[in-house]
Amino acid sequence: MALEWFKRERAGMQSHPKKSTPDNLWVKCESCGEIVFSRELEKRLLVCPKCNFHFAMPGEKYVSLLADDGTWEEFGQNLKSTDPLGFRDQMKYSDRITATIKKTGRNDALTTGVCAVGGIPAVLGVMEFSFMGGSMGSVVGEKFAQAVNRAIQDRRGLIAISRSGGARMQEGAVSLMQLAKVSVKLVELSDAGLPFISILTNPTTGGTTASFSMLGDVNIAEPGALIGFAGPRVIKQTIGQDLPPGFQRSEFLLEKGFLDKIISRSEIKPTLITMLKFFIQPAEQSE
Repeated sequence: MALEWFKRERAGMQSHPKKSTPDNLWVKCESCGEIVFSRELEKRLLVCPKCNFHFAMPGEKYVSLLADDGTWEEFGQNLKSTDPLGFRDQMKYSDRITATIKKTGRNDALTTGVCAVGGIPAVLGVMEFSFMGGSMGSVVGEKFAQAVNRAIQDRRGLIAISRSGGARMQEGAVSLMQLAKVSVKLVELSDAGLPFISILTNPTTGGTTASFSMLGDVNIAEPGALIGFAGPRVIKQTIGQDLPPGFQRSEFLLEKGFLDKIISRSEIKPTLITMLKFFIQPAEQSE
């Protein structure tokens, strides 16, 4: 009985449920280790405020960043890959395509559409890494070809944002044929006197680099982007030598003359507007 007072509760005191912390409230920078508030990172276009590291950004965010409000009109979204080789690795290619479509909500790795960029008509193509590593198969090649056709038809500049692991191995030689296909289409665009501006993000590798990504009239890259054909580890094993610091990063490629400019994400749209005005408007005014 002497211990009974330990059980008494003070009048007016109420217990409250434990507050849970939302998932992904904070993000750790992959480069400098800084802990960044997620909302602040979103406001900065997924760029670290401390070291300027550019986090991966989904394709739809690039569309929102570049296209003027209310001007985006997607085309070619119903195209889907078939399975011409009956390819199978850990699962059938046809099943992998179906599963990836369900997971990502898109039919392939390239989104194409028309829009205005600073009031200037343009065709925009954005690769989505979440769809099989942004790999280039028959659908990506066809959609890029359609984007060139639309640019020529409407007298628009063409802008492509690359983020890709390269050609899609599940389509074998069919995917490799896309390298030639898109390259030929860019010749047609050049013959029509229209510009192609290529923006390379992290990573841009393999057959995508070996085709349209490096064929721009102007080649722009985001800071620190990995850009190359084969990966650094494969090259090191092949040549049996250590690679120089920063090898295959955008800063290294700019120094060696493979790129024209490195631009932080926040400056991409103003830069594109300046370039489109330079390439498009003088030509249109002279007609």
